[in-house]
Amino acid sequence: MPLDLRDDDELIDPTVHCSDCEAVCCRLLVIVEPEDRVPRGPADADDEGLVVMARSEDGWCVALDRQSMSCSIYELRPDTCRRFTMGGGYCRAIREDYRRTAAKSIPHVLVDAGL
Repeated sequence: MPLDLRDDDELIDPTVHCSDCEAVCCRLLVIVEPEDRVPRGPADADDEGLVVMARSEDGWCVALDRQSMSCSIYELRPDTCRRFTMGGGYCRAIREDYRRTAAKSIPHVLVDAGL
């Protein structure tokens, strides 16, 4: 049975795991809702006044612990992050989109093989 790519995440692919991903979800824009309990540091207002998870200069969520590649505010993460299901439709779709995009951005380098 093919996997469904609906955003409702009813079908989970058990072979998809965060440990073999480049934390693609941690590069997405995450709007912090008023009912979220995110600490002040990781949340920031954008140019339009929306409160969003702050991102570092290279685009990663500032709450991402880069040593462990896990969320440093996991218990207080925004509802948007809580609803993001590992292996769900949206997870699989953005991973695939990232793979296609990243593949296009890798520079082609010719290496002299000494032949």
